[in-house]
Amino acid sequence: MKTYQTEQIRNIALIGHGSCGKTTLTEAILFATGVTTRQGRVDDGNTVSDFNKEEIARKVSIGTSVIPIEYDNIKINFVDTPGYFDFVGEVYGALRASESVLILVDASAGVEVGTEKSWKYAEEYNLPRAIYVNKMDKENVEFNKVLDAITNQFGNKVVPFTLPIGEGVGFKGIVDVIEEVAYEYNGKNSKKVDIPAELHSEIESIKDSLMEKVAETDEELMEKYFEGEAFTQEEIRKGIKAAIRNRDLIPVIIGSAEKTMGMDVLLNFIKNYMPNPAEIGSVVGYKDEEKVERKLDAKEPFSALVFKTIVDPFVGKLSIFKVLSGKITKDQEIYNSSKDENEKLGGLFVLRGKNQIEVSEIVAGDIGATSKLQYTQTGNTLCDKFNTIVYDKINYPKPTLYLAVEPKAKGDEEKISAALSRLTDEDPTFVVERNAETKQLLIGGQGNMQLAVIIDKLKNQFGVEVNLTKPKVAYRETIKGTASVQGKHKKQSGGAGQYGDVHIRFEPSEKDFEFAEEVFGGAVPKNFFPAVEKGLRESLEHGVLAGYPVVNIKATLFDGSYHPVDSNEMAFKIAASLAFKKGMEQAKPVLLEPIMRVEILIPEEYMGDVMGDMNKRRGRILGMEPQGDGTQLVIAEAPQAELFEYAIDLRSMTQARGSFTMEFLRYEEVPANIAEKIIEEAKKAE
Repeated sequence: MKTYQTEQIRNIALIGHGSCGKTTLTEAILFATGVTTRQGRVDDGNTVSDFNKEEIARKVSIGTSVIPIEYDNIKINFVDTPGYFDFVGEVYGALRASESVLILVDASAGVEVGTEKSWKYAEEYNLPRAIYVNKMDKENVEFNKVLDAITNQFGNKVVPFTLPIGEGVGFKGIVDVIEEVAYEYNGKNSKKVDIPAELHSEIESIKDSLMEKVAETDEELMEKYFEGEAFTQEEIRKGIKAAIRNRDLIPVIIGSAEKTMGMDVLLNFIKNYMPNPAEIGSVVGYKDEEKVERKLDAKEPFSALVFKTIVDPFVGKLSIFKVLSGKITKDQEIYNSSKDENEKLGGLFVLRGKNQIEVSEIVAGDIGATSKLQYTQTGNTLCDKFNTIVYDKINYPKPTLYLAVEPKAKGDEEKISAALSRLTDEDPTFVVERNAETKQLLIGGQGNMQLAVIIDKLKNQFGVEVNLTKPKVAYRETIKGTASVQGKHKKQSGGAGQYGDVHIRFEPSEKDFEFAEEVFGGAVPKNFFPAVEKGLRESLEHGVLAGYPVVNIKATLFDGSYHPVDSNEMAFKIAASLAFKKGMEQAKPVLLEPIMRVEILIPEEYMGDVMGDMNKRRGRILGMEPQGDGTQLVIAEAPQAELFEYAIDLRSMTQARGSFTMEFLRYEEVPANIAEKIIEEAKKAE
């Protein structure tokens, strides 16, 4: 593949609801441009874009893949993303590498939840976008209905650049409104035909509204427009480009990826109207906490952002990056400014799916890959060591679903930890944690599909099998009352004896643990106080109800006795632990549970369901805050034990429109009926 200059490159992220045809579109384009000799199908598991075992087995995209296309002296990098919500991290990486977005809509389904989410992501990243209405050949498709749904959802910036010839199964061609030409298709082959007479007035009306948008992009054009002068073809193209770049115009293109219809119209549209990297201007990074601006220009010093990592047990680690300034050659020394480490390139290539195409250089604005970088992770900046810069990391959503991992075979623990750690390199929205208290190994992600894929990868790529279970709750125990008790340890049967006797008062405290003494007259010598405190502190690890750690307790040593020969530190330590057990039992022990603060973002119409559900989870609604985009932020508190599957339940309650974050707040007493069950289970597990 030849080297393309910045102005000849287009990076376009394909996003949309699951199964709207993103991967099929890349297959159609590869076939239409002659890269492949037959069009792959997701159902057959032979697409260029979905190449790993999990994708082929599930028939859905799981990771982002880059599909570069050479067309009419330009290079278009299609960045194909998963539509399934669990893999949203992949979408964030793709958007960071793209200057524009193509939102796909299934013509037979219209605007879906994934369409709305895709629009939100494009808004978050301020990216110019177009909408591609796919599957125009499906039964009962009415283009005007679909267009109305899109316009109602996204506003009057939406303008059709193409119109269909025939509808539904009778769909046979496309009219290019701007160029005023019509094509009929036989697979990927097209022939020019006359524009159907019934479409002339519609084309006129669309062009009128387009001219208005063109006029708004430039004062001179505005004057020309008001004076009734016609724009030249050059002015129209320039104006449309500017309106798209400023996000004042959202073009709609139609086609059928499965039947390879309309690929030429789409590619011409991308070439003529979607921005190239140089037109975006500059990128901002930091050098010693000061802002630095770099132009997307091959003449600038080299810098790049790694937006995706692929971990392969056989090939090793592949780092996919976008060059943001300068250029990179295969013998170049590079520096990871995020990690302050030098790196050695393991070759230089562009990826098309999993296929590596070697290249000699990659210039600003283009996407490339290398292997075997030692320190580099997704989100890191690579640059020239003598012109350093660090770009903002990619902002990924935090995990909302956690499950515990248990090995199926004994002795696999280390293998599992190492494999999971490598998989976090590949997917930054996936985390692995060891809970020091429950001793469980936890994995966290966006949903059950993502975690199921991780488990399959462990088996298929690393040869280890695991079971997933619900995480344990880190309960606590405390007391609500006061008790004064004696703890006496006496052992005198031949040889050196042991004697320790303490009287301790236990009461609730604000602090985790307080130790005090009120001993008079040397009933317990001072040199044994530390042993008493140590005995109590060690006892805190296991409460009397269910063996959970004890908190918020004050222990006051107020009396006792000792033996001049047989008393020692060990004896007083044991006496203190005996007193602790008695004191806990007598001072009204209770179980405490972790309470989480939950912030839930939902559309208004799901408010009743979400609030009702939160009450069922023993939650409390603290407040609601209307958001700028019409959604509501519900702030609540609820026990952690009731929230382990909240990610799954909220998704089904809100048709996947809701999202949430949560963090630990404090401990609170467990209601008696629930505490009984927890204590019973703990005793069974002993």
